[in-house]
Amino acid sequence: MIHQFNAPQTIIHGAGASKELLNQLKRLSAKRVLFVTDIYIESTGLVQNLAQPLIDEGISVAIFSGVQPDPTVQNVQDGLKLLNAQRADTIVAVGGGSPIDAAKAISILTSNPEPLTQYLGYHKIAKAGLPLIAIPTTAGTGSEATKVTVITDTDQNVKMMILDSHLMPTVALVDYELTLSMPQSLTAYVGVDTLTHGIEAYVSRKANAITDPIALSCIDLVSKYLYQSWENSANLVAREGMSMAACQGGLAFTNSSVCLVHGMSRPLGVQFHLAHGLSNAILLPAVTRFSVPGAISRYAKIARIMELSTLTDTDEVACEKLIKGLEDLNKVLKVPKLRECVGIQKDLFEDVLEKMACDALASGSPQNNPIVPSIEQIIEIYKQAW
Repeated sequence: MIHQFNAPQTIIHGAGASKELLNQLKRLSAKRVLFVTDIYIESTGLVQNLAQPLIDEGISVAIFSGVQPDPTVQNVQDGLKLLNAQRADTIVAVGGGSPIDAAKAISILTSNPEPLTQYLGYHKIAKAGLPLIAIPTTAGTGSEATKVTVITDTDQNVKMMILDSHLMPTVALVDYELTLSMPQSLTAYVGVDTLTHGIEAYVSRKANAITDPIALSCIDLVSKYLYQSWENSANLVAREGMSMAACQGGLAFTNSSVCLVHGMSRPLGVQFHLAHGLSNAILLPAVTRFSVPGAISRYAKIARIMELSTLTDTDEVACEKLIKGLEDLNKVLKVPKLRECVGIQKDLFEDVLEKMACDALASGSPQNNPIVPSIEQIIEIYKQAW
């Protein structure tokens, strides 16, 4: 079997990496820039601070802040309209996974025809879009290093997963100082999301010799630094470790694939508007318990990397300790059960179980899981996460 590995042309990481924006734009010969972000990030003044040195150098700047959590096709169309009005030649995405994902979709629609829905799935984008510089403000999604975007089609009430090498950002500026203001709950949710990326990349049926060490490094960094960054938001060493883990997680899963957790989390986001990181965190222990028999040695290695198990434990014992460790991690980080999330009533949850399970299976991600589930098995896992 052959494998393909894609990554940004340039990744600059460390304290102050975002200050390299002007240099990278000059390298790309940018003259007219569209920033893509959300209302909250814009309100902090971060985008304006990033934009000022560009303006001082004579680069024209416009800001699109209309990206909502779980970005929609309409968000993408609105951003594209402003991009065309700006006559932008380069896009800069600032924020979490939502602005970066929206920016990827906007970029490819500058050179590929609408509607965006025709690119749902794998490798359907014919032409590269505008250069994209991604500046993450959360240590979670890893979208700055992936060839994936997830956009909600509100007409069909489904999250579209689009994967193509043309979606890969040109440059990623991974500045952990931008994550210091994340609240504790967000630190927890996106942190477990990062862990999910590392785990799924490693146990995926498409795991390979290049992605394996990156995925294991991601897992190792999360096990060392997630609790520390959650406990003390000003812990710079922990924040840097989590930012690197997020980037590594993105690099790993985008070149091997996510699995069942992601397949099941997208329908939860559509039906109940749960944040992506939160839904992944909620599902991870239950999905791991289901999946372990399909990749015992790999899950055992994860347990040992996380120091949840010793070398003297059998693989089976190590796997049980991993499942308990993931459950305990969620408890410590105050990750809720589904039944504890605002807006999820049990009767509505039960009404949409079959649709969510069908949508999860149709997404393609569960097919890369160590054990490929049936619809009935997915329903049972949802119930366990309740």
